[in-house]
Amino acid sequence: MYDKINLGLTMQSAHLSLGALISEQTLKTPSQIALKDYEKTYTYYEFDRRTSQFAQFLQDQGLQRGDRVAVLSENSSEYVELLVAGAKIGLIIACQNWRLAKPELVHCISLVAPKILFTSERYAQKAQQLQLTLKTYILDKALSKKYAPYSDVAPEDQITPEDGAVILYTSGTTGLPKGALISHRAQIARAQIQMNDLPAAPEDVFVAWAPLFHMVSTDTVFKTLMIGGTVHVTDGFKPEELAQIIAKEQLGRLTLMPGMISPLIEAVRNNRSRVRGIKWIGVMADLVPLDQIAEITTLLNAPYLNTFGATETGFAPASAGTIAVGEIAQSLNKKQSSLCKIKLVDDQDREVPDGEPGELAIRSPALFSGYWNNPEANAKDFRGGWFHMGDIFNRNPDGTLSFVDRRKYLIKSGGENIYPAELERIILSDPRVIEAAVVRQKDAEWGEVPIAFIARKEDSLDVSAVEDLLMGKIARYKRPKSIHFIAEADFPRSTTGKIMRHLLEDRLKSAIGESINDDDAS
Repeated sequence: MYDKINLGLTMQSAHLSLGALISEQTLKTPSQIALKDYEKTYTYYEFDRRTSQFAQFLQDQGLQRGDRVAVLSENSSEYVELLVAGAKIGLIIACQNWRLAKPELVHCISLVAPKILFTSERYAQKAQQLQLTLKTYILDKALSKKYAPYSDVAPEDQITPEDGAVILYTSGTTGLPKGALISHRAQIARAQIQMNDLPAAPEDVFVAWAPLFHMVSTDTVFKTLMIGGTVHVTDGFKPEELAQIIAKEQLGRLTLMPGMISPLIEAVRNNRSRVRGIKWIGVMADLVPLDQIAEITTLLNAPYLNTFGATETGFAPASAGTIAVGEIAQSLNKKQSSLCKIKLVDDQDREVPDGEPGELAIRSPALFSGYWNNPEANAKDFRGGWFHMGDIFNRNPDGTLSFVDRRKYLIKSGGENIYPAELERIILSDPRVIEAAVVRQKDAEWGEVPIAFIARKEDSLDVSAVEDLLMGKIARYKRPKSIHFIAEADFPRSTTGKIMRHLLEDRLKSAIGESINDDDAS
């Protein structure tokens, strides 16, 4: 029988934090390269010292465990150092999407009430325009001069596994982003899942080109540093630069998203160099033309990942499957990830039989800790002790999962999430609008794009006027790729009055190459 008196000490001895695990690599492989970019390289010994100094500097600014720090910056080595320095002292780094419009950014930053804002020189003016009363630092290589005088000994580790590490944002059905709090426990579990299903070696390099405000980069940066690998940071997707890296570096997983594959194919061919070695490529196979998957896997000699995950879950629940090199996939059924338990339920949360569609509910140590300051969403989505993803699947006889539909008509465009409500909320604010609905349309380059249907009161509301309405209020990539004006009576509705979006999508499919209204559609 266990000793209840010493249970607290027993539990404490089981604690592990991201900062501590990354620091452990310094003891094992101090000369291994931890972090690099186009102009500098840091060994684990150097990286550990720098992030400890950075952490001491942050503490000197009055920051304490649990405080939030917002960051608005492109990818950089300094960004990665901030993530790890924050993890060493229990700060929560709220990673801002620099593509968002001013009202969206103000909402995201105000939601988490940070003590400090770090911004890069590139986005300093945008940060200033937000008119937030926050102490602000420029996140660049000159910042190291501020923390260089501080001790390079890591502060005492007082982190518990449930302490938050980062806040990443995911759009909500209300049209305003929600802040997903991801703990040290969740990040460690996400690394374990990746290592179980897509094992990497310390010799493998991870290229962090996808934005660090996205889990596809942040999760794998932490995982790579925990196993002693190398993170190669680049300033976004630059096909020619990425082609050169592919020729020089041994990569583990190479992130590829819809819209990025064709330019990379061209760049690799133009580079005329052999691929050194890649273990896996891609995400979201559902949104990429199958012949394009066959082409890129053949060119890079690496299988394509058939993934389904989320900001809230990491690579779970269904990202363990791959598409073989050169294969034209006959099925995109998903393989369940490690370290998670899932069930498919109906609208009464009753488990459905195999073969019947149901909402996917999940239990996993990789789960996020909830939406920041949003008790209503948390109560709804975590009901019954399961996280309900809102995504509909069928379970097949062989145990694989067939995707049916996305929550509230989520649009996945080039790896970014777009919810119709985000656009509809702004369009409907114009008094000339009677009704509006945004639906998705397949797109060869971006996977999916948003299309708007609008009923108007007067002809002064044309395409140009709608575009002006959206300008500055929502990120450019979220704006409709075409706008169709139809009569209010032409909106298909259910018996309860809800717009039946799938019928509008069917109308688009039947009118490819044609406009719904020749005078006003674009």
